[in-house]
Amino acid sequence: PLMPVYPVARGESRLYMHRIEKDWYTLMNTIINGSASEADAARKQLREELLAIAPVFGQKPYFLSDEFSLVDCYLAPLLWRLPQLGIEFSGPGAKELKGYMTRVFERDSFLASLTEAEREMRLGRS
Repeated sequence: PLMPVYPVARGESRLYMHRIEKDWYTLMNTIINGSASEADAARKQLREELLAIAPVFGQKPYFLSDEFSLVDCYLAPLLWRLPQLGIEFSGPGAKELKGYMTRVFERDSFLASLTEAEREMRLGRS
């Protein structure tokens, strides 16, 4: 199942998804739709926030879990678009974050969910 069985864990998952949407997707929208200066500030903030929580991605195979969940489904599209948004990672935390991204992006279910345009964002013509 994509949601935890236990009520407290389900609530935590919902909270994570809410924060991802409110905090990070809002920044992504600013990068895409904002002025150049707003986009630069949002790009810097999103990069810093992802690197700040990068150790979380190294603790378990998926987002705070041993199993792929709906939280990973919320996070994956944002992470997939980072290169297109002009966000690259290096330095402390980059290894954990890139490892998490690889684990999620290599899943058959994730690859099957991509539209042709999304696939071309990172993979080129397939």
